[in-house]
Amino acid sequence: MFPFLTVLVALPAAGAAVLFALPEGARARAREVALGVTLLELVLGVVMLTQFDLGSAGTQQFTEMYSWIPQIGASWALGVNGFGLSMIVLALLLTPLVILAGWRDDEGDATRGSRYLALVLLSQAFMVGIFAARDVFLFYVLFEAMLIPLYFLIGSFGGAQRRYAAVKFLIFSLVGGLVMLVGVVALYFVGPGGEHAYLIDNLQGTDFGTTAERLIFLAFFLAFAIKAPMVPVHTWLPTVAETARVGTTALLVAVLDKIGTFGMLTLCLVLFPEASAWAAPVIIVFAVISVIYGALLAIGQRDMLRLVAFTSVSHFGIMVLGIFAFQPTSVEGAAFYMFNHGLSTGALFLVVGFLIRRTGSADVADYGGLQKVVPVLAGTFLIIGLSALALPGLSPFVSEIMVLVGAFGVAKTAVVISALGVILAALYVLLTYQKVFTGPTREGLESTRELSVRERLVLWPLIGLMLLLGFLPSLAIDYLREPSADVIPVVSAEVAE
Repeated sequence: MFPFLTVLVALPAAGAAVLFALPEGARARAREVALGVTLLELVLGVVMLTQFDLGSAGTQQFTEMYSWIPQIGASWALGVNGFGLSMIVLALLLTPLVILAGWRDDEGDATRGSRYLALVLLSQAFMVGIFAARDVFLFYVLFEAMLIPLYFLIGSFGGAQRRYAAVKFLIFSLVGGLVMLVGVVALYFVGPGGEHAYLIDNLQGTDFGTTAERLIFLAFFLAFAIKAPMVPVHTWLPTVAETARVGTTALLVAVLDKIGTFGMLTLCLVLFPEASAWAAPVIIVFAVISVIYGALLAIGQRDMLRLVAFTSVSHFGIMVLGIFAFQPTSVEGAAFYMFNHGLSTGALFLVVGFLIRRTGSADVADYGGLQKVVPVLAGTFLIIGLSALALPGLSPFVSEIMVLVGAFGVAKTAVVISALGVILAALYVLLTYQKVFTGPTREGLESTRELSVRERLVLWPLIGLMLLLGFLPSLAIDYLREPSADVIPVVSAEVAE
């Protein structure tokens, strides 16, 4: 079988190496090289999607396994079920759009532009590897290695406080990674051992002992909660969002932060079902706090990039609620929400970035009356904003209602409180639209440019996909139903006991 997953990891990594090595005279072509690599990745991803056996969506497919560090039982083990496939498709879709969105960045500095794009390609390689990893040690190594390109993307390209934001991001991530390392080492000693000691399939069902399982679970969960990001370990995100380049933030929040919820689904629930059931009540409380806190803070923001960041804190709370409610519908909804949030929030960051590029300001107070000047931009912003508040007809609505309905039977109070987040979402989206686009046109904005063809090619496919999945959600949910059904019985048995 063709090694799709290894190629999808190796191709952007090779593309990054090429961009780093380009001679000075050829660096002006870096954009075309990077876009070509990511489009080829997307084509390979579509081919892989067509060959995926939907009838066995809960089974690991396109599997590859090679002994990597036999002394500790670590393997280069890759494979995807419906969960992993959906996240890889999201990464492959958004990366070329981010490159296209930033096409005019660094036009006067080809060397700087080439380095930025090389780091983006390297990030894509790690994204695919993490979502495909079937060996816990491999997952951990890629999880930590991802910090390298992200640190430089944040710290080298962005606003005046970019170095502070990069260090803050790194400190939070390293703390989570070091705690996870303790859990990874513990797995070696309390797990089954052997040639493939870290293979998830081999670890699943292992009796680690109650105390050991709970401690290892907490080590993994903390790292994933930081990445997700959940209150109170979320504070790095708004700082990064307002400082880093918009394309970086779009990839980080729309795709990379899903590593947190993906890890909860595919590692915490699968490997530590007793500990997951034990911790669920407290986790749900923090999820609800994230939903309300994120929404309230979003309403109070003047900086549009910080506003979008806080909306994501709220949305991630809904995903975590769905995961730890342990109900088939809520877990399916959470997994679907991970994909939909990537479309919606990725588009929201990018359209805000286009707006900032025209005016030089992210402050809502510097805008007003743009609807008369740029009606296409205004309409596009409104549709994307409505997706963030889960308007019926757009795919985020389907996933959000699945989580709330699915979790209601076991967490009524949490669902009722979280539903307030929907009302608050309407406030932060519609108030922002009103301040930016309605009323008299603010002085100096009369000559604001309309969306270009390139910018429409970035945003409209995302809107189209949200509309398609809003009316035909089964196109995506069919890939998530069986993996959810496989996870739930494992944890439900612990809940029943």
